[in-house]
Amino acid sequence: MNGSKRAYSFQEARRCAATSKRTKKRCKAPAVRGWKVCRFHGAGGGAPKGEANGSYKHGLYTREALAERRLLSDLLRQSRNTIAAIPKQEEE
Repeated sequence: MNGSKRAYSFQEARRCAATSKRTKKRCKAPAVRGWKVCRFHGAGGGAPKGEANGSYKHGLYTREALAERRLLSDLLRQSRNTIAAIPKQEEE
């Protein structure tokens, strides 16, 4: 070799933003493109959403179901308040 060092793309890459709890030092691995962390610290990871996830049981706690229940709860609350505001007639 003629003494020149070759530069690789991972040497120029941004570094992972994860820090160690024990040493308080940052990870020195290159970050994955489009992520702030490396492949070891969660870049591109995570379980699929909905039925594609193996532990999917039902849709009781999906965002849509929660929003629907919240809307129904608000409607019931408004109905109760409206009924309570109606003046009661005294019977003779």
